[in-house]
Amino acid sequence: MAFKSDFLRILEERGFIHQISDPEGLDEKLLAGPITAYIGFDATAQSLHAGSLIQIMLLYWLQQTGNRPITLMGGGTTMIGDPSFKDEARPLLTVEAIDANIEKLKRVFAKILRYGDGPADALMANNADWLLKLNYVEFLRDVGRHFSVNRMLSFDSVKLRMEREQSLSFLEFNYMILQGYDFVELNRRYDVTLQMSGSDQWGNIVNGIDLSHRMGGPQLYALTTPLLTTSSGAKMGKTASGAVWLNEELLSPYDFWQYWRNVEDADVERFFKLYTPLPLAEIAAIIAGDVNEAKKALATAVTTMVHGREAAVQAAETAKATFEQGALDLALPTVEVPRGDLATGLGIQSALVLAGLAGSNGEARRSIQAGAARLNDQLVSDERMVLNETNLLPEGVLKLAVGRKKMVLLRPV
Repeated sequence: MAFKSDFLRILEERGFIHQISDPEGLDEKLLAGPITAYIGFDATAQSLHAGSLIQIMLLYWLQQTGNRPITLMGGGTTMIGDPSFKDEARPLLTVEAIDANIEKLKRVFAKILRYGDGPADALMANNADWLLKLNYVEFLRDVGRHFSVNRMLSFDSVKLRMEREQSLSFLEFNYMILQGYDFVELNRRYDVTLQMSGSDQWGNIVNGIDLSHRMGGPQLYALTTPLLTTSSGAKMGKTASGAVWLNEELLSPYDFWQYWRNVEDADVERFFKLYTPLPLAEIAAIIAGDVNEAKKALATAVTTMVHGREAAVQAAETAKATFEQGALDLALPTVEVPRGDLATGLGIQSALVLAGLAGSNGEARRSIQAGAARLNDQLVSDERMVLNETNLLPEGVLKLAVGRKKMVLLRPV
């Protein structure tokens, strides 16, 4: 349908929309005046990854169109763990670990959203504030009675888990009840009428809408984004070497920039629309030019959103100096190695693993055999090569590379 509200029109144009519970009703609600919407983020790790960035961009566009976004931190739900489409239960975290993770997650939101006391300023909430205070028997009587177990068992996210070897625990089964209750509680506290998330959360969100009806609450709405994969089918935000984290202590701005610089050609335009605020006309002009220059522009734009303009420009300049001009840039990712290891001799395979350029000695050996590994810009042909201090560059480092775009410095300490 042709949306009339700015928010839904922008989401439709940029490819964000997978499902909406009541498209016409939500469009009319947005036209009638600003709304408040939220997305929940469980604190299962110290950082979100690039796959989660699409959710933050949803909140960004919500705020840019005059509406109020809420980032809900799952201080309570993280204690259980979301079983949706998971092969096995998540490890249970302590309250202290959850609180520490939340503090680190907040830093990314603050770079993209505007928090404050204004009508369209973002608000950060924590469901621990109400979930940890619930009386279990009263909660079962007042809320649990509105949930149909038969219906909950029909959701794909639950059926998939029940077909796997790892059974679905009663603890995890409660997750969807708590998430549904979050929606109702946020409506009571902050007049939230819309919950957004990835499509894997559709069943949980619809539970909240149904719970509001059964408890005599107002009409609530759901909006989900497609679960993204790259053109080759890889999961968004994941690489062979691990997750593409948004926090700089887990992944440097340079490595983050490189991830976007190396996306597949077929994904560039789509990622521009989803992960940057650039106007569509400007994106079209960039895409019309050289694809490699477009990838650099994408990398700089996304890195600017997450790490700031200065870090993005430095990453771009480091890449240019290293890959286009052949210079040794000491801003490259650096891994420290005990000087004693070099004194006694460090095998090239171990060095590649230590640098994070290979996941195992076997992978390192295959890279060498394929002619993809380099030491100080020289091809490595001997898989048994041993490095020592005579291999250090004048700058006192070893420069290791696999392929043309993955480089790391080893610095003896």
